[in-house]
Amino acid sequence: METKIYKCRKIVKGCGKGEAVVSNDDMCFYLTDPKTGTVIERNHAIEGKSIAGKVLVLKSGKGSSVVQVDGFYQLWVKGNLPQAIIIKTPEPVIVSSAVMVDCPMVDLIEGDPLEIFKDGDIIEVDADAGIIKVTK
Repeated sequence: METKIYKCRKIVKGCGKGEAVVSNDDMCFYLTDPKTGTVIERNHAIEGKSIAGKVLVLKSGKGSSVVQVDGFYQLWVKGNLPQAIIIKTPEPVIVSSAVMVDCPMVDLIEGDPLEIFKDGDIIEVDADAGIIKVTK
């Protein structure tokens, strides 16, 4: 097993560790099943995969503030939020939604996170220290 460390920028404070789920598609958290954390959006890159307790590596967010916030909130209520989010292109709606439920979020990785990280990698995000550790 090999561990690499990457620098990143903190968007939302906190730490999280888990298995990576990588999505090349933008994501609307409203289109996840809050009971399981499973993505239910048809034809989405990670349709059928659960993000609950995982480190979500994401292109960006999509959807209005109402649906995005509600999606995050419903996952939070059911205890099925991701442990952390690594986002390639943050936008205000997804960032404010993550802030509201205190879900750690980072960006500005050294390189493209969608190419660096792969499904199944074990990723530890320390947003406060600005560090990501990945074990492959």
